[in-house]
Amino acid sequence: MSFPIERSSSDELGREVARRRTFAIISHPDAGKTTLTEKLLLYAGAVHLAGAVQARSHQRAAKSDWMELEQARGISITSTALQFEYQGVRVNLLDTPGHQDFSEDTYRTLMAVDSAVMVLDSAKGIEPQTKKLFAVCRKRNIPIMTFINKMDLPGRHPFDLLEEIEQTLGMTAVPFNWPIGEGSGFQGLYDLQEPQVLFFQRTLHNQHRAPMRVETFPHPSLAETLGEAYGPLQEEIALLTGAGAKFDRDRFLAGQLTPVFFGSALTNFGVEPFLSAFLQLAPPPGPRRSSQGPMQPTGDKFSGFVFKIQANMDPQHRDRMAFLRIVSGRFEKDMMVYHSRLDRRIRMTRPHRLFGRDRETIEEAYPGDVVGLVNPGLFIIGDTLCSGSPLALDAIPQFPPECFGVLRSQDLTKQKQFQKGLLQLEEEGVMQILYSPDHVRREPVLAAVGELQFDVVGSRLETEYGVKTLVERMPFALARWVSGDPDVLAGIYWPQDTRRLVDRDSRVVILFGSERLLAYCTKEYPSIKFQLREEVAQTEQ
Repeated sequence: MSFPIERSSSDELGREVARRRTFAIISHPDAGKTTLTEKLLLYAGAVHLAGAVQARSHQRAAKSDWMELEQARGISITSTALQFEYQGVRVNLLDTPGHQDFSEDTYRTLMAVDSAVMVLDSAKGIEPQTKKLFAVCRKRNIPIMTFINKMDLPGRHPFDLLEEIEQTLGMTAVPFNWPIGEGSGFQGLYDLQEPQVLFFQRTLHNQHRAPMRVETFPHPSLAETLGEAYGPLQEEIALLTGAGAKFDRDRFLAGQLTPVFFGSALTNFGVEPFLSAFLQLAPPPGPRRSSQGPMQPTGDKFSGFVFKIQANMDPQHRDRMAFLRIVSGRFEKDMMVYHSRLDRRIRMTRPHRLFGRDRETIEEAYPGDVVGLVNPGLFIIGDTLCSGSPLALDAIPQFPPECFGVLRSQDLTKQKQFQKGLLQLEEEGVMQILYSPDHVRREPVLAAVGELQFDVVGSRLETEYGVKTLVERMPFALARWVSGDPDVLAGIYWPQDTRRLVDRDSRVVILFGSERLLAYCTKEYPSIKFQLREEVAQTEQ
C-alpha cells in the first residue's frame, strides 16, 4: 500500500534552484556577443525576430541594448538582465558590455553569475578584452563554455584556435562539435558527442530559426554532399577522437576546462545545439560565502545582494532600479527583509522581472534570479538583503580606474541638474568622481575603467538631465589613495606627472602617469600608504 507524498516548500525550492541557469557572455568588441545574445533569445522564443546588430538606422535595435547611445552605435554599454524559459529551464542571461571601453558594470556583473560563455572571433581568436574578462572569471573559478563564432567567414584553423585557448588562458579546450568547411564553404557541424552531421539552412535576413537537418556519420551520401570537405573531416574526426582531450565535468566546474562549440551567430548555424548543450552543462546556482559561512541556495534563509543600480531605464518611469541577485531561499513580494548596511528592516513592495528595458511585477523569485527593485535611495551596490538574523555576503570588488578627464558643463545655468546627474551616475558605478582641493571652482574629474564611459556620461547627462558637457582627457594611467602622517603629506612635493585630488569623502587621491612613477614615489616616501580604493574600503570596515 502506498501513501501520497506531501510536497514541502523545501522540495519546491530545490526543484526551482535545479532548473536555474544564470550566466553572462564575455567577448572582445565585435566578436558577436550581442548577436549571439539575440539568437539565444530567438531560439528560446523570447523574441520573434532577431534584431540585426549593425549600424543601420532602419534595422531593429538589439533587445538587450536599451540605452540611446547603445542603439546609435550598435554596441552594448551597460549590463542588462534577460530572463527566459527554454526546455523547462529558467535562464537568467546577464548581458555585459564587450566594447573596448567599458565600466566596472561589466566586472560587477560577473560577480552575479554562476557560469559564463566566452565568444571568440574565428579569425582573431583571443583578444585583449577577452583576456581581461577571463581573468575576472578565473578569480571566482567560474565555469566557462566557448563559442567560436563567424565560421561563415574566412578564419583560422580550428586546431590553431584550440591551441591558443590552452596556451593563452591555461585551460583545457574540449571540442563538442567540429566545423565542416569554413568561410563561404561552411556547410555545417559534426557532433562529436553523437556520430552525426548537422546541416543548417539560411533564413530571410537571418531573423528566423535556421532549419536543421541531421544525418548519421559515416554515410555513403555524405561524401557526395560534402564534396572536398569530406576527406579532411574524416581525418580531423579521427585525430580528435583518438588524441583529443576528454571532457571532465569536475574540471569544467572548477574553471580548468572549457567545452568548445563552433558556429555562426549571424546565420544561426550552430546556435540551437549550443543552447541545448549549455542547459545540460552549465551548473545551477551554488553556495556563496557570507559572514555566517556558506549560504546554500536551497537553505530556508533568504539572502541576496545588489550588484547594479540603473536610472532612467524607461523614460516613462524615470526611476532608479536596483538589480538584486538572489543567493538563497525564496523571495516573495511584500516580504520583510533585513538591510545589513542600514541596519533596519524594509518591505519588498515593488519587485520586477527584467527583460532589457521591459519590466513586469512578480510575486516570487528563486536563487539565480535577478529581481529589479525600485530604488528610492535605499540601495547601493554591494548591499546585502536577508531574512532572519543579520548577515553580510562577500563584498563586490572595486576595480581601479585607468582613464581620467575633467568634466565641464557647457551651461552654467543648469548646475542643479548637472550635480544631480553626476550624483546619480556615480551611485550607479558608471564612474568615480574626484575634485581638485586647490581650486575654488571644483570641476569634477571623472575616473573610469574605460574611456567609453566618458561618452556615456556626456550622453546621459544630455539625454536624461538636459545638460551638455565636455570632457578634457588627462594624461594619467592610475590612481592611488594616500594616507599617513599629515605633516609628512603636507611636506611632499609631488612629481610633475602627478595630480593631487580628493574624493567625495575628502580622502587624498594621487593620479600617476605611469607605474614607474608610482614605484618611485612608493620608494621615496616609505611611511606613506599608497592604496587602491578597494584596499581603502577594506581598511575602513
